[in-house]
Amino acid sequence: MSTADETEGGKDPAEDRAPTDEEARFSELLEDSAEDLYEHAPCGYLSTLLDGRIAKVNATLLDWLGYERDDLVGRRRFSDLLTVGGRLYHETHFAPLLRMQGEISGIALELKAADGSRLPVMVTSTVKTGSDGQPLLIRTTLFDARDRRAYETELLRARREADLERDRLKLLNTTLQNTLLPPVLANVPGLDVDAYYHIASVDEVGGDFYDLFPLAAGTWGLFLGDVCGKGAAAAAVTSLARYTLRAAAVYDPDPTAVLANLNTVLNHEFNGTDPRFCTVVFGLLTPDPQRSGFRITLASGGHPPALLMRADGTADYLPTPGGQLIGVLQDVHISTTTVHLAPGDTLLLHTDGLTEAHTAAGPDGRYGDDALLDFGRALAPTTASDTIGAVRDLLDTFTGVDDDTAVLAVHVPRALSEEPQ
Repeated sequence: MSTADETEGGKDPAEDRAPTDEEARFSELLEDSAEDLYEHAPCGYLSTLLDGRIAKVNATLLDWLGYERDDLVGRRRFSDLLTVGGRLYHETHFAPLLRMQGEISGIALELKAADGSRLPVMVTSTVKTGSDGQPLLIRTTLFDARDRRAYETELLRARREADLERDRLKLLNTTLQNTLLPPVLANVPGLDVDAYYHIASVDEVGGDFYDLFPLAAGTWGLFLGDVCGKGAAAAAVTSLARYTLRAAAVYDPDPTAVLANLNTVLNHEFNGTDPRFCTVVFGLLTPDPQRSGFRITLASGGHPPALLMRADGTADYLPTPGGQLIGVLQDVHISTTTVHLAPGDTLLLHTDGLTEAHTAAGPDGRYGDDALLDFGRALAPTTASDTIGAVRDLLDTFTGVDDDTAVLAVHVPRALSEEPQ
C-alpha cells in the first residue's frame, strides 16, 4: 500500500504529534517557571540568615525598593530596610515572636526605599529548619500594601468627616430642640414650677413640648404634649403645635377651645399621605383667693392623666377619660377636669416616655402607670423641684428609655405658718 493510501486510510501523523508538542511546551514552561515565579512574583521574597543578613531577594522586591541585588545580599539586614519605627517594632516584637513561634504573619510594616520613600507592606515570615530540627534561615514574604494603606487612609478620612457631620447634626438637633422649649418658665406669683426634658437620643429631635405663660390678668396657661414620631417632621409639628396653643389661648383661653383649635390646624395641615397627630394636655390656672391656692382646669386630647400629690401625703391621677388624639379627626372629643390645688399640693404632667421606659421590675418590661402612681404616693407631700429631681433620678435607674420624656410640675407652697414643724 502506498504512503498516500496509508495516510488516507489511517491516522494523520499530525494528530499523533499534537499531544506530544503540547506536553513538550508544558514541560518547558514548568522548567522555566520555578525561578521566574520566584523572581517576578507579584509579591516580594526575602531569605535571611538567623542574624538577619539578607541571603536572597527576588527581583520584585528589588524593583519596589530601587536597589541592585549586590546592594543587599550579604551586605544588609532585613531590619536595615525598615523605617525607624519599624526597626523598633522588629526588635521588640517581631523577631522575639518569630523565634518563639517559628512563624508570624500579617504584620504591617514600612520599608524604606533607596530614594528615601516609604513602602507599606504586609509581612509574613517563617523559620526554615533542617532535618535535625535546628533553624537554618528565615523566609519572608512581603505584600505591597500601598492600595490597602490608601484605602485605610480614605476610610479614616471618611470616618472623621462622618464624626464631624454627626457632631454638627447633634448641635443642630440640640439647637432645634431648644427652640421648641421655653428658655425659662413664666414666674407665677404664689406658685412654684419646674420642668425637665430627657432626650432619648441625641441623633434625633424629639416631639415632646411644654410651656407655661401668662394670659389675661390673673390667669396663666400651661400645656404639655407629645408629637408622634421623631426627626425634622416631628419638630415641624411640635413647633406648629406650641405656637398654635399659645395663640389660641390668647384668642379664647377655654382649655376645650384651645385644643379644638389645635386639632383643626393639625388636621388641616397634615391630613394627606403623612398624617401627623399628638397628645396634649392644656391647663388654665387661676388663683383662688377664697380658698387659697389655685384652680386649674385641664383639657386632655388623648394624653396620659396628670398626677396630683396632695399635701396630706395622698396621690392619685386626675381622670380625663375619653380624650381623643389631636389632629386625627375633624371633630375631636376633648376630656376636661377641674381641680383645686391647695397649699402643699403638687401637680405633675408627663409624657408617656416616662411610663413606657424599660425596667426589669415592671409589667412587660415597662415602668407602667401603676408604678408611677406608687412613686407619687411615696413622694407626697413634695415640691415642684423635689418632684422633678426625683423623676430625673428615676430615669437614671431605667434599663432603657426609648422615647423622649417631658415632665412639668407645679406646686402651691404652704405659708410659713402652715409648714409642718
